[in-house]
Amino acid sequence: MTAPPFPYEYSVTLALAELGDTWASVEQIAAAREHLSAAIPGWRPPAAYGIGVLDAAGRIAFARVNIGDHQLPAVVMATVLGHRGGSASYRLPAPVLEQAVRLLAPAEACTAYEHPNLAAWRAVLDLVREGRDARMAYLADLDESPSDVYALALAHTVAAR
Repeated sequence: MTAPPFPYEYSVTLALAELGDTWASVEQIAAAREHLSAAIPGWRPPAAYGIGVLDAAGRIAFARVNIGDHQLPAVVMATVLGHRGGSASYRLPAPVLEQAVRLLAPAEACTAYEHPNLAAWRAVLDLVREGRDARMAYLADLDESPSDVYALALAHTVAAR
């Protein structure tokens, strides 16, 4: 007997069943973003978010940071993680990151965008599979100083830009 899927696999499978596995137009991407946003009670888009990998010294090196844009990947990852809003961070083991990539991958069909988040997530997934520790950090407000260590690292990264 095989083990049942993790809860986030259900939400990804359900979302893909509702949205389809190819989002080839800007309108389909917008519809996917709106659908996923509406499915998260109390969803508040982040002011900034980023995915990073811990280096040998235990510091996070962000592979991709978004400041006020690219809201589809923000809500895709939130769907997988159960994030609703605010400043927080989440460890990204391979199965979790695989599901996030799976849910964002349909957007790749839209050639109007370059999909830098999907590329970064895949690169980080490769590192996680090699044993590295990855984190997703959300920042609710660009002016805050969050108590979460990784969200604070994101705030410092954003402030340095």
